[in-house]
Amino acid sequence: MPTSLPPDAPVLVLATPGDTAGVAEEIASVVRVDNPQIEVRLTSVAGLADSLPSGREAIVVPLLTWDDPVVLAEIGKTVAARGEGVVVTEALGPHPLLAEALHIRLAERGLARADRVRLLNVSSPVDAVILATVGGERAVHAVQATAVLLASRLTLPVVAASLDSEPGVAVAAERLRAAGADRLAVSPCVIGYEAPRDLVERAAASINAGHAEPLGSHSAVAELVARAYGSQLAT
Repeated sequence: MPTSLPPDAPVLVLATPGDTAGVAEEIASVVRVDNPQIEVRLTSVAGLADSLPSGREAIVVPLLTWDDPVVLAEIGKTVAARGEGVVVTEALGPHPLLAEALHIRLAERGLARADRVRLLNVSSPVDAVILATVGGERAVHAVQATAVLLASRLTLPVVAASLDSEPGVAVAAERLRAAGADRLAVSPCVIGYEAPRDLVERAAASINAGHAEPLGSHSAVAELVARAYGSQLAT
């Protein structure tokens, strides 16, 4: 990301499928603080048309952990109606930074060894991790690459599963325990607005597993937003 930008540089429009209050607002605030040279606008996908700047280019960054086709199609319609001057980036994941944030969220709950750059525990507190997502089978397939990245960091098996469809977390747990992984943890690959807060808690309780918090406004999420903007700016 350049340290300075011209006054007419594209506006970064952060589009969230959920409510702009709460976690989305927190992420936008972190992006603004870390990148004061960028004009950042936060909007819901439904309100995107009203948030696009008039007479100025914009780069729309969807606040998604995977390329949800339904959300991206809605954004695409709005951008197409606008005409030229607006581009849309891909989702924030898969990316090593996303895996890092998931790792840290697990470590915060005592469900993973500390980050490799910091102090390391001697042994892992769990045998395997279920990377839980929302969006059905398509979402599970989309986060497979993130599961691989997280497994590489943890040096543990990581299996993706759905929180809102079958085969879900229970099926993944059965497979892992059949393979000898008794102690499990659920890592929600969600920012926080995608599902009711207790959905992860109930899924973890149903398989007698611990769970991490959603990604939320982790600094890695804000950095991924800025990187998405910067990459598009470079092209």
